[in-house]
Amino acid sequence: MSTATKPNHIGRKISRIRELRDMKQEALAQALGLSQQTVSAIENSETIDEEKLQEIAKILGVTAEGIKNFSEEAVLNIIGNTLNDGSVINGNAYNCTFNPLDKVVELFERLVQSEKEKVEFLQKLLKEK
Repeated sequence: MSTATKPNHIGRKISRIRELRDMKQEALAQALGLSQQTVSAIENSETIDEEKLQEIAKILGVTAEGIKNFSEEAVLNIIGNTLNDGSVINGNAYNCTFNPLDKVVELFERLVQSEKEKVEFLQKLLKEK
């Protein structure tokens, strides 16, 4: 059994935080003014210079220290310990005030109406020719 500690791979931490923020590499690359390939290389790097880390942290909405100390296990523990039935996060109870299915039906009906209008418009154009 090894007693070696897990290396502090900054690139993987950046990658995971980016994914948790639902951000693609391309979006991070654009915000940094870099190519997607460069961001990929950064995320595969075990270390990164402090200035670049500060810039990435700002874009990801965290601190450089937050990236350095990021622990996926801690995130999962926090989620597991705080999200239960009737959960409250940051003092806000997340109770839906509408039926989400009603919104889906409403959106679908708008989409169908839009498609009908498009078909009518195209038929009108064809008749004029």
